[in-house]
Amino acid sequence: MRSLFISDRPWPLTVAKIVGLLKHQGQQLGSRRPTMPLTDIAIRNAKPGASTVKLSDGGGLQLWIEPKGAKLWRLAYRFDGKQKKLSIGAYPAIDLKTARAKREEAKALLRDGKDPGAEKKLQKLTGKASRENTFEVVAAELRAQKVASGKAQTTIDKYDWHISLATPDLGKRPIAEISAAEALAVLRKVEARGRLETARRLRSIIGQVFRYAIATQRAKDDPTIALRGALTPPVVKGQAAVIERTAFGGLLRAVDGYEGSKLTTAALKLLALLFPRPGELRWSEWPEFDMVQAVWTVPAGRMKMRRPHAIPLPPQALAVLKEVRRISGNGRYLFPSERSVDRPMSENTLNAALRRLGYAKEDHTAHGFRASASTLLNESGLWSPDAVERALAHEEEDKSRRAYARGQYWDERVRMAQWWADQVDLMRAGSKFDWSVER
Repeated sequence: MRSLFISDRPWPLTVAKIVGLLKHQGQQLGSRRPTMPLTDIAIRNAKPGASTVKLSDGGGLQLWIEPKGAKLWRLAYRFDGKQKKLSIGAYPAIDLKTARAKREEAKALLRDGKDPGAEKKLQKLTGKASRENTFEVVAAELRAQKVASGKAQTTIDKYDWHISLATPDLGKRPIAEISAAEALAVLRKVEARGRLETARRLRSIIGQVFRYAIATQRAKDDPTIALRGALTPPVVKGQAAVIERTAFGGLLRAVDGYEGSKLTTAALKLLALLFPRPGELRWSEWPEFDMVQAVWTVPAGRMKMRRPHAIPLPPQALAVLKEVRRISGNGRYLFPSERSVDRPMSENTLNAALRRLGYAKEDHTAHGFRASASTLLNESGLWSPDAVERALAHEEEDKSRRAYARGQYWDERVRMAQWWADQVDLMRAGSKFDWSVER
């Protein structure tokens, strides 16, 4: 009998052996038949069994049919020498086409040396963090940071107010997803009300929130940078103020005749006598005043330049303060809000009083008392410009010069404070402005 050659080796085989070999080979071929891709019809018609039924689509993609009927996509793959499985989702929410696309995405990650399962967990974590890190959450954190760093209460109040303009549209949005177009839409709403300066400042505040998000790794860029030049620039104006001597005397007489709150009248009088920033006066507390030494020391946290500021108190100012103490001396603030003693009067109270006295915002503002004093003090020619600047808390940038000026001009400032208070009395009485002074 002739030999049958298999794998180049001569094996003498009988007919029975040949039949047995062919039968065995047929069984082996049957066990390795190629996987047929799934179809939508096959998936819809697939029925659960007593245990999990696994249908393969090739390339590691499988549809698991659980005994209770759930159909779940799984992807089998190897990474770093280990067999792993990736959950893709449930059918029919994830259809066959989408499942195959997910398989190709996973293969692309494997080619880049990345584990698809680990990448999915990372995306889930970052997605959750993104949803939690909304604009209002980050803005609140920035506010807390400002408070902790000692920012003035007036600064915090203005921050809160500006943020309140943005939160209706941006508050619940993940900060990493907010676009320049979204931020611009918020600013356009403010612009549409004619509040051009507010829109400009709001862009700056929103930018602060984004820069804080970048610093804390919750955003990659600040979309407000792209908005530079996109807003209508406001017309820059100085604070409206009465700076002519006779007219200023008329303003003082009007304040004396104010029929509203006595505390509001007293605050306006102190603005005229001491010319602090309105916020520094509104938030003033009794421990800041040394009635014996006649000095008001405004703490650094409430000053624009973040340095304490001492203000001499002439007798006229002490007399007003004694009247204020009679009214509000048992509380924390000299000028508490009418609604709550735990808050100072509103920043609008003083300007509203001036409006009631007939002074429009184009005529004079609470802040304008500073311009009135600065103008008339400098016009007198009796005081050094540096002493006037120190009285206004306009600090010298040079540190050594600033330290020198603080002591050098104090005595002059005390004399100047008394002279100014006397001139306020004269202007109120309608008397001729007295330029004389004992230097």
